Amino acid sequence: MTTPTPTAVPATPAPVAAGGSASRLRSGELRAMVARVLVDSAGTGLTPGTIAHTLNRSSGAVGNACRVLAERGEAEVVSSAPLSYRATSTTGSAAASAAVPAPPRTPRPKPSAAPPTTTATPPAPSGAGGRRKAAGSGVVTGPVLRPNGTEYHPRLLAGTALPDVTALRRLREAGVAALLYGPPGTGKTSVVEAAFPDCVTVQGDGDTVVADLVGDYTKTPGGEFVFVHGPLVRAMREGVPLFVDDATLIPPTVLAVVYPAMDGRRQIVVKANGGEVVDAAPGFYVVAGHNPGVHGAVLTDALSSRFSVQVRVSSDYDLADQLGVDRKAVRVARNLATRQEKGEVGWSPQLRELLAFKKIAAVLGTDAAAANLVGIAPEEDRDTVAAVVRDAFGRTVTPLALGARITPTKR
Repeated sequence: MTTPTPTAVPATPAPVAAGGSASRLRSGELRAMVARVLVDSAGTGLTPGTIAHTLNRSSGAVGNACRVLAERGEAEVVSSAPLSYRATSTTGSAAASAAVPAPPRTPRPKPSAAPPTTTATPPAPSGAGGRRKAAGSGVVTGPVLRPNGTEYHPRLLAGTALPDVTALRRLREAGVAALLYGPPGTGKTSVVEAAFPDCVTVQGDGDTVVADLVGDYTKTPGGEFVFVHGPLVRAMREGVPLFVDDATLIPPTVLAVVYPAMDGRRQIVVKANGGEVVDAAPGFYVVAGHNPGVHGAVLTDALSSRFSVQVRVSSDYDLADQLGVDRKAVRVARNLATRQEKGEVGWSPQLRELLAFKKIAAVLGTDAAAANLVGIAPEEDRDTVAAVVRDAFGRTVTPLALGARITPTKR
C-alpha cells in the first residue's frame, strides 16, 4: 500500500538557507514541525521519509523526532514495516510551538559585573567535564514561574546566601544529586519545577516497577509490539533533570536501575529491550523527594549515599500570610507545628492545606474552612487540632458532615 503524501504545512515552512539546504533549527523545533505534519494528516500513518520530504529535512533527523514523539505519547506507531507514525490526541500540543519562528541569532553579550536576574529557562550547551551548564544559574531575585503557570517564591538555603532555586541549578551544574525531604505539601515539587521547568517527573509508589522507569513493550493498533522508552531513558537522552517524587516509596530493587545513571558511568542497560545501552546526555541530573512521615517511606543507605546534598523542606508560614491566608488559620498551623516538633502531635497543616483553607473560605465561608481543617487531621490528632482551632477562632467546630435532608418549601 502506498503511503499518502501529507498536505502542505503553510504555518511551519522548512527554513531554507542559501544554497538550498535546510537551515539550523532550535532544540525541539524539528519535533514540533513533525508533529504539525502528523496533525495535518490526522488518521493517516506517515513514514519518516514522507515527513522528511514534506519538510525538506534529513530523514534520519525526522526519524529521531518521530521516535521521541512516540516515547512521549505525542504520536503513535502505526506499523513497523514500513515504520510509520500517526497523530494522537496530544500531538497538537507538541505542534503548537512549530508556528513560532526561530528568533534571529544575536551576538552573546559580554558579562556584566552584576549577577543576572534569572527566570525558569532551559539548559544551555555543554560546559566543562561533559556536563551541560544549566542556563539561569545566576541568583534569582524574585518569584519564578512554574510550568503550570503559578508562581514559586524562592527561599534562602540555610547556611548560604543563595535562593533554593539558584542552589539547585548550581548543584545540577556541578553534578551533585539532591534529595529534598519533609512533610507532604511543603513545596518540594514546587521548588524542583521552578528550578527545572524541563524536568521529567516520576511519581513513585509501592507499585512502581522497573518498566515504569526504563520503558516496556506496547501493542500498536496494527497488533504489533514496539518498545516505548520510559521517563528515565527520555531524561537521559534529552539531557534534562529527572525528578523522582516519593522516591523512598519505590522498592529499593526497582530504584537501583537509576543508580548507574547517577554515578561516573552515566549509563544504563535496558535488559527488556535486548540489552540496549543508554548513555546520559550532558545536562542529565537526578533530584528526588522524600516524605519521612509517610507510611512505607524508607530512606535506605544505598539511596541516601547517592544524594550528597539532602535538604529539609518545611512550610513557609510567612508566605502563607503574604498570600492572604486567614491569620487565625496560620496561627493554628504554627501552633501545631511547634507541638509536632515536641512530639505532642503527629500532624500539622502545611502550606498546601493553608492555601486550600483560603479557597474553601472564599467559597463556603471561614467556619466551613475551619471545620474542614479539623476533618482532614488524622483521627489520633483530631481532638488536639480541634482544641487549637477553637482557641484560635474562638468557637468550637466539628468536621464537615452532611446534616438532615432539606425539606422542600411548600407554596
